[in-house]
Amino acid sequence: MSTEPLPDVPPASPEVIEIERALTRITYLATRARQHERLMALADVPLDRAAVALLRQIADSEPLRPGELAQRLGVEASHVTRTVQQLQRSGYVTRVPDPDDRRAQRIQLTDAGREAFARIREAGARGMQLALADWQPEELRQLAALFHRMVDDFLAYAVEDESGQEADAPVATA
Repeated sequence: MSTEPLPDVPPASPEVIEIERALTRITYLATRARQHERLMALADVPLDRAAVALLRQIADSEPLRPGELAQRLGVEASHVTRTVQQLQRSGYVTRVPDPDDRRAQRIQLTDAGREAFARIREAGARGMQLALADWQPEELRQLAALFHRMVDDFLAYAVEDESGQEADAPVATA
């Protein structure tokens, strides 16, 4: 692992360092195994974290080809294939013909998958509501807008980076 500084990238500002610290803390809290188990118990949905991530991706943009899912999740295609098979056996997803290429298939939520994901999302939102109960509605709107803007900027940077173009700054990873 190289410890040399990134060429032509200015040092991070104190504000960006604080954002990276906060994101690291959020990521840690959100990805703890106990947190996931608690969320699944509240939602009454017996799925592992990989399956939930896949359901979330499909629910937010369905239907998608397995390769598209792998790319969006940043995992190997074989990982998506195994998880899709698990979700199919559980009745949460089904394969449908791709309207653009009948030889290909897309993964789509079933009614049971939509219901399960709605319960997962509701359980997570209720926990967040409790944690943010003292925030004003305008503060919550501002935070949501800023988070969406940040994610959009991260995604735009990732696309530039993957296309081989030079990007302005690296995205921090925890």
